[in-house]
Amino acid sequence: MLSIDTSTVYALWKREITRLKRSPSRILGGLAMPVLFMVFLGTGFSSMNINGMPAEMSYIQYLVPGIVGMTMLFSGSMAGMSLLWDKEHGFLKEVMVAPSSRLSIVLGRIAGGGTMSVVQGLLVLLASFFLGFSISSIGGFIVGVVFLILIAVTFIGMGMIFASTMHDSQGFGMVMNLVIFPLFFLSGAIYPVSNLPKFLQYITYLNPLTYGINGMRASFIGVAKQSILLNLGTLLTFTAILLGLGTHFFNKMEVS
Repeated sequence: MLSIDTSTVYALWKREITRLKRSPSRILGGLAMPVLFMVFLGTGFSSMNINGMPAEMSYIQYLVPGIVGMTMLFSGSMAGMSLLWDKEHGFLKEVMVAPSSRLSIVLGRIAGGGTMSVVQGLLVLLASFFLGFSISSIGGFIVGVVFLILIAVTFIGMGMIFASTMHDSQGFGMVMNLVIFPLFFLSGAIYPVSNLPKFLQYITYLNPLTYGINGMRASFIGVAKQSILLNLGTLLTFTAILLGLGTHFFNKMEVS
């Protein structure tokens, strides 16, 4: 039976939070691109009629959940870089020889990376209010935050898969960029997926970010192609699969 050492989970979580506090530039760097996307896309396309988008909805209302989802995608996936960095510099080896289960180590890294990602996502959401974005209800906000957390955890799992099987941080960054950008552009983050060719629309159904962004739109502004429950159930399935695979590859990882 797998045991969970809560002190290990807490220590790894606290380590990530301490690193975040000591490097505020990481937060500012993580905010810069999403805010610029919202400013330039939100203002540049505000007066355009976009097929597939409700006529009464402003573009900033449509865009913001997509940009928050993008923030979760980038920050969650790149959490694998921290794992790879620790592996390259020997810290992970020291953690591995400690009398704690690998499951505890995985949970600690997920907790730390997830907290940082969620903080960035909430800050982006806060910034969007100054650009005219509004949320339909407090209950919708709470449900939307649940989707935000699930997106972060899902892509932390994906980042762990790649980080556990790679040995070069530069190669990791290149591979993740090749994965992240197609996921972003095929999620409906900045335009309705109905505007894509049919064969690409089918691919969007295999993208967990699609359901996360749809779920946030349904929660935050009450408009989405699918119901909240459908998006939530599908995203939970992707979360379980990617976390399971991430944990599997982490357990198989050899640390020299």
